[in-house]
Amino acid sequence: MRAREIEKAAGKAVSPKRFLKDSRGTTAIEFAVLALPFFLLVFAIIESCIAFAAQQVLANAVDNVARELRTGQIRPETLAPGQIQGMVCASIRIIVPQTCPNLFVDLEHYSTFTDAAAVRIPYTAAGGLDTSGFKIDPGGSGARNMLRVFYEWPLMTPLIGRLMANLPGNQELLFASVTWQNEPY
Repeated sequence: MRAREIEKAAGKAVSPKRFLKDSRGTTAIEFAVLALPFFLLVFAIIESCIAFAAQQVLANAVDNVARELRTGQIRPETLAPGQIQGMVCASIRIIVPQTCPNLFVDLEHYSTFTDAAAVRIPYTAAGGLDTSGFKIDPGGSGARNMLRVFYEWPLMTPLIGRLMANLPGNQELLFASVTWQNEPY
């Protein structure tokens, strides 16, 4: 009883009405409620933009390598092991580590464009990229080729990454493909 008497004497009556009318701290409560969705949205936008920029850089690098193969600047008989992967890696170094550890290249020739169009992205039973059938086998003059390049892009934000990832291990598969017929050289 003594505490209640002291509060009344100080002019601070304890009542639910008084508590509900008190607006001190509302800004902090509103911020706490809105901060999580706001920051999740901001990180999702940043993560998406970075992955999109990486996808565009990869597509540009694949186009450049395919042009050199199509025009005969790089010929199948002079193609060194790892040369295609090295050329793509050199072109995308602005966005990836120096050694391009998650870069995979598949270059094959086909008898028709219809055969090339039937090729699908191979996945393992665990949901990862299956690179066991990848090879570098370009055709010569007049051949129909398809260059496919894959990069397992690590997502930075754990919560957003789980929502965006299409590979195990919080990664997104970036993919670029070009199909062409070699010029007569």
